Amino acid sequence: MENYFNYIEKKLEEKIKFEHIEIINNSHKHKGHKFFSEDKYHLHLKIKSSYLKSLPRLDAQKKIMKVLKDELKSRIHALEISIE
Repeated sequence: MENYFNYIEKKLEEKIKFEHIEIINNSHKHKGHKFFSEDKYHLHLKIKSSYLKSLPRLDAQKKIMKVLKDELKSRIHALEISIE
């Protein structure tokens, strides 16, 4: 799991300028949900980025989602994004 989060961080780092990122695994909070799967993550990205902060919120989130497009199809079930 730790390697997967490092992979996500590196992938984002290649495409988006940010000062700091924290990836929080909230999967345990969703175990009782109907479509819960042990194979998919519920993640919260906390990103400190002057670049993303300068964009409209929706545009910044779209940039992140575009970079993680394949992961969202395969390994990430839910993604919460906080930009500082």
